[in-house]
Amino acid sequence: MTDLAEKARAFRALHERSGLFLLPNPWDAGSARILAGMGFEALATTSFGFAMSHGVGDYAITREMKMDHIRTLSAATALPLSADLENGFGHAPEDCAETIRLGGEAGLAGGSIEDYSGDPAAPIYDLGAATDRIRAAAEADRALPHDFVLTARAENFIRGNPDLADTIARLQAYQEAGADVLYAPALQTLDEIRAVVSSVDRPVNVLMGPRAGYVPMAELAAIGVKRVSMGSAFSNAAYKALVAAGEELLGPGTLGFLKGPGAAANLTELMNRGQA
Repeated sequence: MTDLAEKARAFRALHERSGLFLLPNPWDAGSARILAGMGFEALATTSFGFAMSHGVGDYAITREMKMDHIRTLSAATALPLSADLENGFGHAPEDCAETIRLGGEAGLAGGSIEDYSGDPAAPIYDLGAATDRIRAAAEADRALPHDFVLTARAENFIRGNPDLADTIARLQAYQEAGADVLYAPALQTLDEIRAVVSSVDRPVNVLMGPRAGYVPMAELAAIGVKRVSMGSAFSNAAYKALVAAGEELLGPGTLGFLKGPGAAANLTELMNRGQA
């Protein structure tokens, strides 16, 4: 099995080489091994997909559950693993630092901390508090015995506040606080993504592409995007297929969903190919 230090070095190298790389998001060991078997170079957790696999909504997962999940996925493949660590499972900078420490111990080569507070009255931490949280996370990741790629997330757009100027100001502050990668999920247009990339000096992660119309990966690479993640897209697609199959069985009673790719033997081959 690839050791964690080697995984961490490989993850860092993906951010340092030229061009864009893809960071798909499995939600369990099986999906992780399938994606590894398909040839992806690194993986990241999905908080929503993992929550759905437990029959609960997003942000209903405890830190202990998250760390168990990380240990499972990290052990499942030889690929480096990053994690959606939500808001660090607490409001204080010390909470973020502890989450990074625990994540590193559980097998992470990287992870993200977001500035979403979870408070409907004030959903985004003020800039000073948010920056202190990233600074504490960065100090914790540097204290780990292996490399760790820290991603700072500015949540304005995905929380219904499409303020590009504030988002860029936040990402610039998080960069200075020690973040290695910058991420503003749900940017609406290619121009907004371009503005973010040109305003910071760190690699930028994009969630699939602009919300106004997803574009080929080559277009994102051309404007300097380093990393593209899928969020819950793959788990949503899997559950959508499950619902469609159930509706077909309950409705016309046919088994058309069994046709096409994805036979059990093929899945087993992919999982075996992607096993750690």
